[in-house]
Amino acid sequence: MDDNTHETGFNGDDGSYVILTWVGDGTGVILVLSTFSAPIDSFLEGGSSRLYRSTDSGKSFHDISQRINNTFIREEFGVSVGPGNSNSQVILTADIPVLDNRGGIIFTSTDAGATFKFIQLPFHLAQPIAYHFQNPDYLVALSIDGGLWLSLDFGAKWTKVHDGVHSFSWGAGINLFLSYSQVDTVEADERGDLVLRRTTDLGKTFITIHEDIFSFGYIGAFLFFSVMEDSRSPRVMYFSSDQGETFSRALLPSASTEQFYSILDGDEDMLFMHVDNPGDTFFGTMFTSDDRGILFSKSLERHLFDGHRKSDFTNITSLRGVYLTNKLDQDNRIRSVISFNRGGTWRQLNKPENVDCDTQVQKCNLHIHGEHSRNNRMVPMVTLSDSTAVGLVIAHGTVGDSLSSSQHPDVFVSTDGGYNWRGTLRGPHHYSILDSGGLIVAVEAHHEGQVKTIKFSTDEGQCWKSYNFTEQPFFFAGLASEPGTKALSVSVWGFRPEEDGQPMWVAVTIDFQSLITRQCTDKDYKEWLAHSGPAEGDPERNGCVLGVKETYRRRKEHSVCRNGRAFTVIKNQSSCLCTREDFLCDYGYYRHENTSECVRQPGSANKTLELCLNGEEDELFTAGYRKVPSDRCQGGFSPQ
Repeated sequence: MDDNTHETGFNGDDGSYVILTWVGDGTGVILVLSTFSAPIDSFLEGGSSRLYRSTDSGKSFHDISQRINNTFIREEFGVSVGPGNSNSQVILTADIPVLDNRGGIIFTSTDAGATFKFIQLPFHLAQPIAYHFQNPDYLVALSIDGGLWLSLDFGAKWTKVHDGVHSFSWGAGINLFLSYSQVDTVEADERGDLVLRRTTDLGKTFITIHEDIFSFGYIGAFLFFSVMEDSRSPRVMYFSSDQGETFSRALLPSASTEQFYSILDGDEDMLFMHVDNPGDTFFGTMFTSDDRGILFSKSLERHLFDGHRKSDFTNITSLRGVYLTNKLDQDNRIRSVISFNRGGTWRQLNKPENVDCDTQVQKCNLHIHGEHSRNNRMVPMVTLSDSTAVGLVIAHGTVGDSLSSSQHPDVFVSTDGGYNWRGTLRGPHHYSILDSGGLIVAVEAHHEGQVKTIKFSTDEGQCWKSYNFTEQPFFFAGLASEPGTKALSVSVWGFRPEEDGQPMWVAVTIDFQSLITRQCTDKDYKEWLAHSGPAEGDPERNGCVLGVKETYRRRKEHSVCRNGRAFTVIKNQSSCLCTREDFLCDYGYYRHENTSECVRQPGSANKTLELCLNGEEDELFTAGYRKVPSDRCQGGFSPQ
């Protein structure tokens, strides 16, 4: 391991802030930007920056500051790498005083930082430049005076396409949405005076979708916006599934200006929506939508949403249909709940098999720290999962009756998508998934102490080994690996205080290829049925979630071999017979506690609901059930 661990020190006068970024998947390129912010009364204007580049995965670095004319790069959104794991595009944003009438400066690279192009912007940036997802040469930027600027050649030329813009978002294809104010005031969004517009031809023409909006967003295949229809009435939500061509009011509770709506997650099939409760309650109600974004069903009550507008809602990407979040119960305790069927039902997490609760605790479950805890510096990282590492989930948590702030958070691992958990590391850690789940690495989080040890596991967190990657410990600043979780290299960086008071920045890159030398063969893999457990009830239903059984090809836990860069997730699917579990309760219905039956909500007696959809009155006839979006069950239970 020592021969494959490379440490680089950066000069003590380099900076008070350092960021390390891997560029592209498989390129071996790492960029390190160090910035030194000068005191206000200093002769230096703003500060200074240095840029270093490695092309051999951190074995050696070269000072390439001259390629950007030693320009001072901003700490905030200074380095921006293009979308997608294989992208080699980089934008550096210079920190230029707003008083400079010429505008801001960016440096662009299309070859992972080998060369940079100097570009004088005709405006000053208000926020990071937004890449188009499919064509990263298309860039959108918002200026500090509300101008929306567009570039179609990766920043070489910019055209102003709109004034007074508050926010913008790419949609499907080259659809671009924006909200703008017709009045010259920053308070327009607070009063609901914004106008929502769309361009389908990259800024040549615009059409107005709706006026009097508060805010808008785009996620999955849905455009959504909140509207103040009357200055005295609360806001209501509208959704469109066809890029704003048509839209309908969502059947959701309205929200006053003190409340808020938040889209938690979404795809082309459905949305998760949080509606805040009135007052400073720190909780609200979570709803799930139909595939049109119109009919919403109550999914979870008392969903935690703290005063910083932070939600603990997490999509477990390593297994289809799994979501994790926290709720604030009536006793003001925070408890974790998990759904394995896209919000259809929620349950508490099982107690880890190797961890016991205090004898006084009557109900013992695992509770997971989320964004709420990270924001309060109780844990350094939130839940981690990746689609390439099937079933693997890593999280900080505590066991007991509820999430405890007094109890030390430990690291827990699930290998089956959240059904079962193991306590795996004591105390808070920074962690990362490598080799498509074949390797997990972790560095202990010390508030005061310095680090010199990395822990690693080749069996999904059951056993851990330690490796001292440096002789001189340093204060931890970050842990980073190549994009895409395919690599076997990881970088740890931080600083050592020097005698003159300046920090000595250090980056250590550890390559685990020398440790895991054998490539996996067919004998190292097994067939694994997702969402399956000890036979409960009908064995035919074992593994059926969202109408489908999924069997994955997974590496055996105790096979010490590497999946490699060519590894792809292989799964076989077969459909299941429909049961009530494949259905959500339709609008006006709810699931009675501890049953799967949907019953009519009190106060709505008849079986017909009148809805206004796309400007026309529709009648909804329902037996109380609608299939979960993306559920592919066939036959069996089939309500009207």
